[in-house]
Amino acid sequence: MFRACIAAVIICIASISVACAQIAPARTWPELKDAVQERVDRNAYPLTGMKPADVRDILGHIGSLDRDEWASAWSAMGDRYRAQAEKLAASNRSAAAEAWIQAYRYYAFGGWPTQNSAGKKAAFEKGVQAFRKYAAIHDPAIEYVRIPFEGKEIHAYLVLPKGVRPAPVVLTIGGLDAYKEYWGERVDTLLRAGLGVICLDMPGTGESPVKIDVGAERIYSAVIDYLLKRRDVDGKRLAAVGASWGGYWSGILGFVEKDRLRGVVDWGGPAHRYFEPEWQMTALGTREYLFDLFAARAAVYGVDKLDDFIAYGPRMSLQKRGFVGKPTTAMLLVNGQRDTQVPIDDLYLLLRTGSPKEAWVNPEGGHIGRGPGWPDGKILTDVVVPWLVRVLK
Repeated sequence: MFRACIAAVIICIASISVACAQIAPARTWPELKDAVQERVDRNAYPLTGMKPADVRDILGHIGSLDRDEWASAWSAMGDRYRAQAEKLAASNRSAAAEAWIQAYRYYAFGGWPTQNSAGKKAAFEKGVQAFRKYAAIHDPAIEYVRIPFEGKEIHAYLVLPKGVRPAPVVLTIGGLDAYKEYWGERVDTLLRAGLGVICLDMPGTGESPVKIDVGAERIYSAVIDYLLKRRDVDGKRLAAVGASWGGYWSGILGFVEKDRLRGVVDWGGPAHRYFEPEWQMTALGTREYLFDLFAARAAVYGVDKLDDFIAYGPRMSLQKRGFVGKPTTAMLLVNGQRDTQVPIDDLYLLLRTGSPKEAWVNPEGGHIGRGPGWPDGKILTDVVVPWLVRVLK
């Protein structure tokens, strides 16, 4: 009885300490300004593909952490590229496509990492429209598809490699702040390998019809149902890949869709420890993430208070949901040993349980394995895509 009381007291104290803990201070505006410029100068996420001179100009029009001020400055640069794209549309299709994708990048970053102000919501919408313009003139065209789902719609982009019919298709799932359009920018890497792609938002982000909740992976089962009805898609050669939070969903598909998917790549996805309060209270202060990490993580749950956020997460644990140890389809686990956003423990938990799996771990890497000599793009081209080709061909 005495031991039980002591245990109860310890649990109570731990709960109080978590509730009272403070997230580490965010970057000041001068610190954030420097961090943004440093990342674009080395072409690093989340500013991949942007021009350093453009970003220097944008940052010169921002003087604070105000969200609408941020959105306005990035959107103004997006407007410049949109005007270029419209001017080039009739004379130079390739140049117009490049201008549209640049417009998308700046608009999207104006709404990054979550649309929690009027200006950020407007920037996000402009980004989606710019991407659709790009998709329509991409070669081959990226088809915008709308899949009925429980009285709503799943919005997606589908593109198939030339001369391959029916084509193998990879479901690519966006993460916390990198939506389906992020994957849409990267389809050429998979197309060159002979793989089709369908780009999807994860629950709680972009245009997803559902928030994060137990069972939300059913949206991807609906996408598989849709693909199996298309004669131009090889329904016997389907796979999935998700990065960061998207890896959580591709990982789940490895369990629940093991009979319909040839393989899945869980690229830096959370599994169990990520959802524990102690990890979150540390991870929310990481400088690996630029800003507004709590706002972004809370938004996908549909909450805005720290206590509600901490209480919501644990039920999403793959261990608590009963997946850990169960049979899976072929699975590749990818991450960096020094990830400060998703604990590397989650990769090892999946690796050492259930069906045999493969893993690629960068011992010097941070989130999703990125680090010196291993930017996101190289991990995609040298690790992820070759594995997908092997399991699908």
